[in-house]
Amino acid sequence: MEKRGWMYAIAIIRYRKPLEEVLKHLDAHRAYCQRLKQEGLLIASGPLVPRNGGAFLLRVPDNEAQATLDSIRDNDPYTRFGLAQYEMWPWAPALGADALDRL
Repeated sequence: MEKRGWMYAIAIIRYRKPLEEVLKHLDAHRAYCQRLKQEGLLIASGPLVPRNGGAFLLRVPDNEAQATLDSIRDNDPYTRFGLAQYEMWPWAPALGADALDRL
């Protein structure tokens, strides 16, 4: 993805089902995360501690930010199977933005 005309976002993913049920879909979720990474949308991801959800650091195009964030949420297997709820927060980093821009 070109590094002009984009913004950052943080996604907080909260599990809505027991962890045992969520883990049954972990491989599909991780494959989905790999696709987002390959597309240049996902910078980093991982579980929260304690493991009651997870988080994404995202880079999305400015001109279609909301549609892209909605698509990321809606296409996650965790969402499709009703296992998790997303909170999407557009983010404008002030300190360290230049380091993120190099990723």
